[in-house]
Amino acid sequence: MTSVKFRLGLRWAIWLVPGCLQAAGFSLLEQTGSGIGYAYAGAAASADDASALYFNPAALVMLDAPQLTIALHGINIGTKFVDRGSALPPAGLGMLPEGATRSDAGSLVAVPNAYVAWPVGKRLAFGFGLNAPFGLVTEYDDPWVGRFQGIRSKLTAINANPALAYRLNDSVAVGFGVNYQHARVELSNAVLLGAGLEGRAALDVEDEAWGWNAGAIFTLPAATRIGLSYRSKLDYALTGDTQVTTLAGTPIAPASGSTLVDVTFPDSIELSAAQPIGSLLELRADINWMNWSEIDTVLAINPATGLTRDVLQFGFKDTTRVALGLDYKKGERWSLRTGIAWDESPVDEDVRTVRLPDDDRWWVTVGARWRPSERLIVDAGYAHLIVGDVPIDRTRGQTGAPASFASHVLGVYDSTVDIASVQLSWTLR
Repeated sequence: MTSVKFRLGLRWAIWLVPGCLQAAGFSLLEQTGSGIGYAYAGAAASADDASALYFNPAALVMLDAPQLTIALHGINIGTKFVDRGSALPPAGLGMLPEGATRSDAGSLVAVPNAYVAWPVGKRLAFGFGLNAPFGLVTEYDDPWVGRFQGIRSKLTAINANPALAYRLNDSVAVGFGVNYQHARVELSNAVLLGAGLEGRAALDVEDEAWGWNAGAIFTLPAATRIGLSYRSKLDYALTGDTQVTTLAGTPIAPASGSTLVDVTFPDSIELSAAQPIGSLLELRADINWMNWSEIDTVLAINPATGLTRDVLQFGFKDTTRVALGLDYKKGERWSLRTGIAWDESPVDEDVRTVRLPDDDRWWVTVGARWRPSERLIVDAGYAHLIVGDVPIDRTRGQTGAPASFASHVLGVYDSTVDIASVQLSWTLR
């Protein structure tokens, strides 16, 4: 009946981001305004500011003074669907409106995050971050030709991350953090209530989960830094309701009620390197692996009866992201940055859905840092993501209904993504 799709983002004054953008899948890389200029290369081996906590908590001990960092990311997403022969369910008996054959599920959104770092002496440091490691929102016109596979998909969450770092010696620093997340999933799509009779189904579930992150930074001869970090998976048992109604909004009680969705968000490993080249340049590199295969088949269950309300086939594969970045120090107050990255999608073409029309993408980025005073740092960056035309050829049935209730979506997405970030960092003493 309902069809589930995932998205995680910030909920303190937040609006989340549509599907095929930023990092591949539904992860969000927009965690720091200073890192975007490098395409987030070398993030786990660097301590540019307090936001380094997200990529490697060990970096906290590399800051020499308490610091507050606040960032805002503006993400302009185009997710334009063009129909190439989609078909409504045959059980509609030709009585259903076709709906829009062109629809843009994207929008302009804003994502904030904030961090505090507090060194205690030369060996110990504390930190706290508020962020969103995952995120997704897609919303199509209603009605559109693919509405039986999805209309609106939104997942929002708050991630709170206290952390501790300790310097073992001049060469090794380690860190550990705890992550608390509260997630909410809201989904809607069209359903057939009977032959030629259309309705709507909406799912609204939420839960809390705990995880952790840890890392180490090694400082080698020639000032080479190597960083290794890990973010754990999070197990959710999302609970709430499914509501099925007629187009007029009249509830269909037998098809509605309590719903449970068990899902695991993936863990990840990041290996970073940073190498100064003389006194003005620094080269950064990064490779990240994400355990997306945790998400395969997801069931929406009626907890009272154990019966399945919906079967959600994702079939995600594990992914790798590779990035290179360069920093150029132009005097004492300015730094200029650039980067490039290849971001692999967990979505194969044969399992692509309207809720996540995702594909591989290239990042091309530029950025700058300005120090107007000893206590204030201003970072700004821009990223353009290059995504090719994304085809979709998906047949999806309605759980518990005959094959004639299945719809077919055939078309192409024209995806565009541009990200602009600004960040302010204040030294607190």
